[in-house]
Amino acid sequence: MRLFIAIVPPEEVLDDLAEHVEPRRLADEQGASELRWTDRHQWHVTLAFLGEVAEWRLDDLSAAVATTAARHPAPLVRLAGAGAFPNPYAARVLFTDVEEVRGDLRRLASGIRTASNGSGATPDGTRFHAHVTLGRFRRPTEATRWIRAFEAYEGPVWRADEVAVVQSHLGEGRGRRPRYEVVATAPLASA
Repeated sequence: MRLFIAIVPPEEVLDDLAEHVEPRRLADEQGASELRWTDRHQWHVTLAFLGEVAEWRLDDLSAAVATTAARHPAPLVRLAGAGAFPNPYAARVLFTDVEEVRGDLRRLASGIRTASNGSGATPDGTRFHAHVTLGRFRRPTEATRWIRAFEAYEGPVWRADEVAVVQSHLGEGRGRRPRYEVVATAPLASA
């Protein structure tokens, strides 16, 4: 199973982001599209990417994630601004940032990564940067105009009440994109 642990924004937050993204996506697709836009149902905040995990480890992983989540207060966050990975001048990924209004996503991600590793599901070693991927560039691209188009975005504040264990089914989504399936959820502690 190909798995990751994430926070999935609520529908009203996805609605707000979609309202901002849609006209820019449509304008891009009318020209020579630079981006392969991420579908709305794929928007999430990855806390830990685990890659391939043996199916028999899922119960232990879910239990470890639940125990850790219960120890971390549900943060108040909002989607705001924009950026690009690895940098704006050779961008491969366009994203909107996740702003912490109250709470500590880095600490939560660290706890989730430690718990995942302890259950035998080793997370990748990438540095945590809370974001939602909006699209992927077809080749390294100078992306400052895209960042400017999204940098003023500021979505509604929301409480991230739970984390999800998500299975990624490669090539099963629209246009051979991944299809995501939530296989377990765990509530975060009440503030």
